[in-house]
Amino acid sequence: MNRTVRRARVVSAFPALVPTSESRAPRGGASRSGRPTVSRWVRLALLAAAAGAGAWAPSAAAARQVSQGPLQTRDVQAAVDSIFAAYDGEQTPGCAVGVEQNGQRALTAAYGMSNLEFGIPNTPISIFENGSVSKQFTAAAVVLLAMEGKLSLGDDVREYVPELPDYGHTVTLRHMLNHTSGLRDWGSVAGISGWGRSNRTHTHDHVVDILSRQSALNFEPGHEYSYSNSGYNLLAVVVSRVSGMPFAQFSRERIFEPLGMDDTQWRDDWTRIVPRRSTGYSPTRDGWRINQPIENVHGNGGLLTTVGDLLTWNRSLDEASLAGPEFVAMMETQGVLNDGRTIAYALGLSVDDWRGVRSVTHGGATSGYRAFLARYPDVGLSVALLCNASNANPGGLSNAVARLWLEDAFGPAPELPDAVAVDEAILARYAGFYRDEQTGTEEQVILEDGGRLRIGGTVLVPASETAFRVGTSSQMAVWEPSPDGARTGFRRMDGEIVVDMYEPVERVEPTADELREYVGTFHSDDAETTLTFTVDEGALVIHRRPADAARVRPSYRDAFFTPIGFVRFLRDDAGQVVELSLGQGRVYDMRFQRMEG
Repeated sequence: MNRTVRRARVVSAFPALVPTSESRAPRGGASRSGRPTVSRWVRLALLAAAAGAGAWAPSAAAARQVSQGPLQTRDVQAAVDSIFAAYDGEQTPGCAVGVEQNGQRALTAAYGMSNLEFGIPNTPISIFENGSVSKQFTAAAVVLLAMEGKLSLGDDVREYVPELPDYGHTVTLRHMLNHTSGLRDWGSVAGISGWGRSNRTHTHDHVVDILSRQSALNFEPGHEYSYSNSGYNLLAVVVSRVSGMPFAQFSRERIFEPLGMDDTQWRDDWTRIVPRRSTGYSPTRDGWRINQPIENVHGNGGLLTTVGDLLTWNRSLDEASLAGPEFVAMMETQGVLNDGRTIAYALGLSVDDWRGVRSVTHGGATSGYRAFLARYPDVGLSVALLCNASNANPGGLSNAVARLWLEDAFGPAPELPDAVAVDEAILARYAGFYRDEQTGTEEQVILEDGGRLRIGGTVLVPASETAFRVGTSSQMAVWEPSPDGARTGFRRMDGEIVVDMYEPVERVEPTADELREYVGTFHSDDAETTLTFTVDEGALVIHRRPADAARVRPSYRDAFFTPIGFVRFLRDDAGQVVELSLGQGRVYDMRFQRMEG
């Protein structure tokens, strides 16, 4: 079945059952960048590395003293210390940060603890996972093979991974590099099955197996940008099959060793001992808990590295020292959608503009790790940030550090048009619930006290009585005129392009009798999963093997919020419920057929 649909957006009411994701990136739009989960660590390796390095002192204060480059001043060091003050202690994990300017190391520093159990502080040579910052290294491996003529970015991925289904549309390597392939995220599918990435040690064989079972794409390749790890895991498989060596070996021999990135390796075996590795942590009500990846999948994430090695990598891009200017130009070539729009995402990199300064960046999040790598090539500045605390805001911290060097380079702050005054009675007409006409997902428009509309956390700024700017972006929410004052649908526009269309719906509270229409068992071959729905004390309950059970929350008719995604029950011409559609972040329309009996 070659069913192609568009993006589904999900709100889960039961986070305990929501599958974790290696990289949480904001929802992609045509003008947005893609910025854009557990292991047991070994004390002896850390202590041995500490003794050998001589830099491990049992205090967070000592970890701050790290490195002063020729461009650093005391004022800058104090400012950086202030930025990381929340992570400067012996009871918290923290971060390492490094800065280079014009090819010279300006600053390296570290804050907080590498291991809370044994009181080991972070240092600038601590090794962290860098989440999706890894993607640019996978892209680099593909580009190297393309420059050698061993593959082309326009090749159909099925030339190298024939296990994938034929969807009737060609999915190219470039589609996967730009996150425009439409491939479902394999980790999300695994999570729907109950065996998510924090529950089972997956390998690349699991990735290929899961993707080989998917009966549909999220959308036609090139139709839109939607961040997905699947493409980058498949690219790692492609590199291995084309080069004839494991992807980790290819990366080491062709990228890491030539550049002198001696502390960088892929986490292709999560049980391998890695000296100086910081433990990942997530906050709890009682303090912190260990939160480490337990998977061997890599290429989408899974790179173990230091801030120093990341700065070395950025310098190689500035100097085009790995494979010449053509290599850098290919890496920074932004994606183009089928309708001609250029997106910020290039090849594992987001190419954008920050206050008039060209930026090449990527963020990352894996389990308890957070990361951000930024390069500002026109002013010769690089910032590398690695954290082992999941509550760190890597982009915000990195930007705060970069501002210390970039303030003089910034152009004037962009001026946004002033809001148009709109009568609150007109604004009230737009408040309420809406349904995406293609995905069925619910959105709510809220009228706040003071007469301001918002969708989720995004404010809608009036440009007219019917058109509203979406936050500070260039997109607009445009309502249909309503001569009789009734609530109408609206379109989310990017210039002249319709991104999404919404129609008004009303929330419902089904009776117990109405809920019994949904009672039954539904199966998906794509997820190899069976879901059962029952009614208990007047509420609809979802069950999944072996023992997951939770009440679901009604949305509009036939639609419910569940722990594993937004569910719409679908009816036949006779009005009988025959299947359901599940949408969950990076899986848009997974069908479950109702089973007889």
